[in-house]
Amino acid sequence: MSGYELQSDYWVNEYISPWDIYSHGIKRILDYKHTTFQQMSIVESGSYGKALVLDGKWQSCQGDEFIYHEPLVHAAMTLHGSAKKVLILGGGEGATAREVLKWKTVECVLMVDIDGEVVEACKKHLEVMHQGCFDDPRLEVHIGDALDILDTTEEKWDVVISDLSDPIEEGPSFKLFTKEYFEKLPRVLTENGFFVVQSGPVAPPVVQKHARLVKTVNSVFPHVKSYTAYISTYGQPWSFTLGSFQEIENRPDPNAIDELLKENLQGELKMFDGTTMLGIFQLPLHIRKAIEEETEIYTLAKPPKFFGQSQVGK
Repeated sequence: MSGYELQSDYWVNEYISPWDIYSHGIKRILDYKHTTFQQMSIVESGSYGKALVLDGKWQSCQGDEFIYHEPLVHAAMTLHGSAKKVLILGGGEGATAREVLKWKTVECVLMVDIDGEVVEACKKHLEVMHQGCFDDPRLEVHIGDALDILDTTEEKWDVVISDLSDPIEEGPSFKLFTKEYFEKLPRVLTENGFFVVQSGPVAPPVVQKHARLVKTVNSVFPHVKSYTAYISTYGQPWSFTLGSFQEIENRPDPNAIDELLKENLQGELKMFDGTTMLGIFQLPLHIRKAIEEETEIYTLAKPPKFFGQSQVGK
């Protein structure tokens, strides 16, 4: 309720489990619509600035999106070291493309998003996130289904980034976290390519879902690496999973990474450097044990279904 010291009478209440809510105080709604695929809101929060919300799930927010997008992009890009072609699946805000395009080695980026209405709304309202990257001639945006691209393309990419909304039952992306989806990726990756997927929360009540997703990626790629970052507006630690046919160094040299970034990047990083990469690659014991003990994988017959939806109101 509105009261002493509260600055907002309007809230986005995100249900992150059947027992937990994260509430964001909202100053104003910039855009809202039911698109062909999902419910979209672009809002301005009191603490963190502008944010995108899809199907009630907080996607990214001006104040802390760099803590999500920088590790999502730069771990895979750093491991490759000289990626020229990058495929982004999802990423409607443009922030993932923004980070990829900081690499001087990159010659072309294809961003595939199923929801053109969301992409256009983000172009209009979230320049603070995309920072004009849609005007970069190296970026091509294709509005369509990621599965169609993976099934029909004859191109190969050095890095494939799966930046998709969470697999909730009502959303458009739950098929894209299954073994059948991951099996399509080796065909479109170069021999020394890397794949990375945002792979959900790793708070103790839900860490099994992440562990199962890691095992699903590992059913296709012989080398996998899970790593995490705490995204404050998600209210919990978040994870990413790398897959490759190349070995992935678990304890990368921070100095070597810093030299690589200095040589190959244009533009500043706020969160990611060599020390950060070494740190986030060292998973806590309970997450490592959950992954070690997990035996099931996600398939189209048994896909993941993350808890989701929120309410917006006074």
